[in-house]
Amino acid sequence: MFLPCWGLKDGLPKLPLPALKDTMDTYLRCMKHLVTEEQFVKTQNIVKEFGAPGGVGELLQSRLMERRENQANWVYDYWLNDMYLNNRLALPVNSSPAMVFPRQNFRAPIDSLRFAAHLISGVMEYKTLLDARALPVDYARGQLAGTPLCMEQYYRLFTSYRLPGPERDTLVAQESSVMPEPEHIIVACKNQFFVLDVVINFRRLNERDLLTQLDKIVKMADNKEEQLPPIGLLTSDGRTEWAESRSVLMRESTNRDSLDMIERCLCLVCLDDASGLELNDTTRAMLMLHGGGEAKNGGNRWYDKPMQFVVGADGCCGVVCEHSPFEGIVLVQCTEYLLKYIPKELLNNIILPCDIRIGSPSKLVRAASVSELPAPRRLRWKCTPEIHKLLASSDSFLFAQAGEKFGHEFFLFVLSRCHGRPVSTYESASIRRFQEGRVDNIRSATPEALFFVQAMTEGKFSTSDKEKMEMLRDAITAQTKYTILAITGMAIDNHLLGLREIAHEVKMEKPELFKDEVYLISNQFILSTSQVPTTVEMFCCYGPVIPNGYGACYNPQSDHIIFSVSSFHESPQTCSAEFVKCLVQGLQDMRELCDKYRKHLLADENQCNS
Repeated sequence: MFLPCWGLKDGLPKLPLPALKDTMDTYLRCMKHLVTEEQFVKTQNIVKEFGAPGGVGELLQSRLMERRENQANWVYDYWLNDMYLNNRLALPVNSSPAMVFPRQNFRAPIDSLRFAAHLISGVMEYKTLLDARALPVDYARGQLAGTPLCMEQYYRLFTSYRLPGPERDTLVAQESSVMPEPEHIIVACKNQFFVLDVVINFRRLNERDLLTQLDKIVKMADNKEEQLPPIGLLTSDGRTEWAESRSVLMRESTNRDSLDMIERCLCLVCLDDASGLELNDTTRAMLMLHGGGEAKNGGNRWYDKPMQFVVGADGCCGVVCEHSPFEGIVLVQCTEYLLKYIPKELLNNIILPCDIRIGSPSKLVRAASVSELPAPRRLRWKCTPEIHKLLASSDSFLFAQAGEKFGHEFFLFVLSRCHGRPVSTYESASIRRFQEGRVDNIRSATPEALFFVQAMTEGKFSTSDKEKMEMLRDAITAQTKYTILAITGMAIDNHLLGLREIAHEVKMEKPELFKDEVYLISNQFILSTSQVPTTVEMFCCYGPVIPNGYGACYNPQSDHIIFSVSSFHESPQTCSAEFVKCLVQGLQDMRELCDKYRKHLLADENQCNS
């Protein structure tokens, strides 16, 4: 049974506020085995003072309780700013994930445009469902399955924009009753941007008309006399640098008009030239994340827009998303819905499940062909010498960003095997059970996991298989318990963030707890992981969150798991190839342990029966 999503937000509970003592106790337990004894003793004393009766912690907790009473979600703004909008790093690689489709075997240039036309048609159908608030409600799976989830993230897919700021970005939602709803998308082709109206004379264009318009755009982009500088490169720069560049662009009315059309569009469709590279999984992942730099298709993007559909002439296709409006599962649900609009003869290697259709878009009326189609409009830019200088700087920056490396082939085990130590780990957990819920962190690097890892590595020969299996069960139980804490709003990371930010809000000197070295270590996520399951054979990828870290996205399938592992070339402390090697070995060791233990149990059972 599906519930209509409109009105459901008000029916969901508010995000709870954990007890201060619970968070302090859990914080110490999470960090004890990750730091030195000297560091931990110091932190214990700081935590004791912070949580003392009548102390700073109790005061800040009371302020958070007041905030919870007055807001739909007490941590949402704090979390959004801390996770995304305050971050000054460039969006490509550092923040924006990508979904990579299987390589498409386009037989002729028109095939890639036909693919794009059907994709756009799917976007319009999906947008119609969103506008009618007719999207079926998601329900929780896995732990505590069956709970209805907040659907607000879906309504930001095609109606939001990340506006760069000098110190903090702004997530802009198009909810104005004065401005008309956007009825255009932006098509990027050869680093040029074109306005494609998808509604003309109150009629939605069908796939044939969209194909006609896309073909016109390709021909217009080929006109070298009309080509303009690759302004999209500016959006790939650091956020402060892009904010400064945008303010320079805004001085000219022509540029203001073009920026307005991009910022208000539904989405981008990026028609990429063939890269000339061997399109293995690693190459396609990198091309999705950063376009291969300016020399390839890096300027054929506008990274501030939440949804950019990439259709490469060489069959390299996927989606790049600006992450601040929504989580990965929303991207997956939308993408899988859209893929059913691609004709089977164009949709190579993608097997669509029979239950992928989540509404009845076929009942929605699409226009017959519009006989007189106005030509798409090229966006114009007035480029001063200052802008050309900024473009050169952005070009160099993206070239450096394109130095990321990938391995595409459980994580504490791998890091201990690769680097000999456990580290702070980020594993995202959805809190969409609550109003405006986004995520909290599952602290996967538990003491129990460490004991199991040590038994499998240092104590490989001195620990029995039975003891190892008991440790594995303990590690799984600990992980499960913390996962339930996180998805029910009782984990520590959001709570600690709230306490820190409310102190700043009331102009209190930063408490010692948040200046402590252990707190800083707790937020240095050397391993950033996320489960992004799909029912279609595609994979998600993203970059590390710190220079010496790993990004590790995993996608469990019925008979295999897809891992996407990333790290930076410039870091001497990381190596994706070595990580993947250790990952594979770790999984094989765990399977071998389980198989051996199962055989022992069967042998014991047979002996008892005889």
